[in-house]
Amino acid sequence: MSTPSFHGSPCWYELGTSDLPAARAFYADTLGWSVADSGMESMAYDLATAPGGGLVAGLSSNLEQPGPPPPNWLVYFACDDVDALTAAMTADGAHLVVPASDIPGTGRIAICADPTGAVFGLLQPAPMEAEPTSYAFDQNRPGHGHWHELMSSDPDAALAFYSKHLGWATGEALDMGEMGAYQLVQDKDREIGAIMGLGDAPASAWLPYFGTTGVDEAIARIQAGGGAIHVGPMEVPGGAFIAVATDPQGAWFAVLGPKSAA
Repeated sequence: MSTPSFHGSPCWYELGTSDLPAARAFYADTLGWSVADSGMESMAYDLATAPGGGLVAGLSSNLEQPGPPPPNWLVYFACDDVDALTAAMTADGAHLVVPASDIPGTGRIAICADPTGAVFGLLQPAPMEAEPTSYAFDQNRPGHGHWHELMSSDPDAALAFYSKHLGWATGEALDMGEMGAYQLVQDKDREIGAIMGLGDAPASAWLPYFGTTGVDEAIARIQAGGGAIHVGPMEVPGGAFIAVATDPQGAWFAVLGPKSAA
């Protein structure tokens, strides 16, 4: 058995929500996911499968967590050695939110906050018999993760942090006027997202974008399901369209794709 190195690549998406049954129905309708209970004995944890197949995300209740935190999406990045990486990251100012632990059949995970406060996950995948035929992050398939946007109180510091520890390279920096630069980031010669200033965000945070076959239709489904649209539909460089939304429980996410499926 072997585990190919995907160090630095987006690899999983996880929703913590205040109403798991409602979130299950909302995302199944909005993104075409098939959502089913994972069968974990220790907690209720749903697994979402994209329309064309392939596991994309996990959904769970956060009501038993301290606080509890507001509903939110968490982006995971793959790493070769989660214990060594979390030690190096905390030495550079990151905060360890959830220490590394083993998830049988999945690998070893940890949750961190970067030096600017944005929370993200790390996953050291378990050894695999063969390379998966589908990945949670796949920019060519609807229902999968397509893009990742970090709104940061210190985008320069955040860029240096992730570049050092996840091996990202910088792409083009797009001028957004008073909002500053929209700095594209690359993993293994592919653009995976961007880092920018806070804008209207109250605190540093990651925003996942999920692919859709038509943004107009996705907006209609989001609104019909009780979600809200905050940005869009808006055309972005390359000809695609986006919309930024919150689900009925308040978790932020975005969709990306052609303007219409028609």
